[in-house]
Amino acid sequence: MQNDFVSHVRANLRAHGGDRSFTFISEGASSGGRPFTPSGPGRKYTENELGFADLDRKARVLGCRLEARGLRDRAVLLLYPEGLEFLAAFLGCLYARVVAVPAPLPDLDAGRFGRTRRIIEDADIALILTDTAHRGTLDAWLTAAGLKGRVHCLDTQAGKESDPGTWKPPEFGPGTLAFLQYTSGSTSEPKGVMVTHGNLLGNGEEIKRRIEGTSDTVGVGWVPHYHDMGLVGQFLQPLYLGCRYVFTSPITFIKRPVLWLELITQYRGTITVAPNFGYELALRRITDRQLEGLDLSSLTVVKNGAEPVRAATLEAMAERFAPVGFKPAMWMPCYGMAETTLLVTGAPLGGGPVVRDFDADALTRNRAVAGNGSASVRRLVSSGRPVTLDVRVVDPESRDERPEGRVGEIWVRGGSVAAGYWKSPEQSRATFEARTSSGDGPFLRTGDLGFIADGELYVTGRIKDLIIVNGRNIHAHDIEEAARAAHPSALTGAAFAIDAAIDADLGGGPGSDRPVDGSREQVVIVQEISTRAAAGTPLDELAALIKARVARTFELPAVSVVLAARGTVRRTTSGKMQRRLTREAFLDGEITALGGDLEPGVAELRRAGA
Repeated sequence: MQNDFVSHVRANLRAHGGDRSFTFISEGASSGGRPFTPSGPGRKYTENELGFADLDRKARVLGCRLEARGLRDRAVLLLYPEGLEFLAAFLGCLYARVVAVPAPLPDLDAGRFGRTRRIIEDADIALILTDTAHRGTLDAWLTAAGLKGRVHCLDTQAGKESDPGTWKPPEFGPGTLAFLQYTSGSTSEPKGVMVTHGNLLGNGEEIKRRIEGTSDTVGVGWVPHYHDMGLVGQFLQPLYLGCRYVFTSPITFIKRPVLWLELITQYRGTITVAPNFGYELALRRITDRQLEGLDLSSLTVVKNGAEPVRAATLEAMAERFAPVGFKPAMWMPCYGMAETTLLVTGAPLGGGPVVRDFDADALTRNRAVAGNGSASVRRLVSSGRPVTLDVRVVDPESRDERPEGRVGEIWVRGGSVAAGYWKSPEQSRATFEARTSSGDGPFLRTGDLGFIADGELYVTGRIKDLIIVNGRNIHAHDIEEAARAAHPSALTGAAFAIDAAIDADLGGGPGSDRPVDGSREQVVIVQEISTRAAAGTPLDELAALIKARVARTFELPAVSVVLAARGTVRRTTSGKMQRRLTREAFLDGEITALGGDLEPGVAELRRAGA
């Protein structure tokens, strides 16, 4: 086995240069590719293909161009739309031993470059790689932002091509930095995770073993290339295996989710990957008529990860798509993150999901107890069993290891764990160099809570999303699930807490005539609703239903509900919910309420923030 990712990939590209490829399906007709006609009438798509041999040639050409600029070990920002050009640019960076920094293309029409600028400053970016279509706008922004002299744009589709035969591989090792994966910022400002060649090789092998992948594997997907699940799981894994990958853009998927399943059908996909919300979107938007002509029987692995996996989603998918070949055994719930390159745990191939009921009240007290006969149960989907990584559950305060069946923070150790955060030594030490109370380590502190039962890892939430009421730990997404179940019109909701101490600053403290809630935190739910599904139900009645359901389920003394339009809840570019930013927007008066029911202290706090 090679000790660097480039050598491993080049061996696969040479071995399969004539019969493996990446295939991108885009909307509309194009002279540059072949028409792709799905089953739906009036739809036009184009299939563009990049064979392994041509990909290797393009990467060597760009590698020579970057080498000539003296950029070895420097960070270079990649700003591309979804498509094949990004892949060639990313691989070209690896070939030149340049640190690739994939990021979402900013919203050029709206002029939203804030996150892009933060990455440029944090990673000390001097060069941006992009395509012909976006170079002009990016150049104009750099000029307007006063960055033009410091940061340059390179159009990788234009300019004189170097001779690929002159490329010579730089010296690599397992510790050589391959790329920076900027985290989505769902709980904080984005941080650059340093992923090495050794990390890529280690995690690539872990994924290969878990999915039993070979060069005959056919991946199909739509998760974006700047997301760790998309980049490592969907773009780099085919390079590791030497197999084919067919994909479309997230926007194209969202516009017409059935295209995803049509691609699986036509290209006989064997593996696909998506966060839970992707499967839910498919359930909601794919009609019975669209099922005609689909055939999902070629699938062997259907991964679900990157956000909480819902048992109801797994069951509904298996039932709805059973007539077209979907089998429950295909499901592979998994758990991972950018800080571990990607995969940490996953269900064994062909075993399907493990779903168990636990006593909800016991979970709030950090104990996992079977929910048989309990008044309130919480259904949890196992994220599978650890790969060869060392996974522990640790008390986040005392750092004592917790036994099976006790909830704590998930800690991870092994070759897939990244080298740390870019230019953040203190954060890196705190996150990547943790030790247990007995001195065992170093471990990565994931910030996620969970427990192990019968060898299976169950993820229960994030430390920062815990809502503590009367000494009980309640996870935000459990509250959101209860709110969603209150009425068919309830869509995505974001639950967060408002500290009673803040409320006291507004006059609710000692000596005030206004009563103070006995709990330290009050719960607020910003609940998106479908106005069509809510038709006939008064909004104040709908808010009361949600409030009552949540209060009853969790025995909460105070719950505030804000009804809002679809798209109100803040999300990252990859679709992860940003509860902290939603909370800030609520307090700042930036959320337009269609209706609601606010507790007095919360209402006054919001008025003060607004």
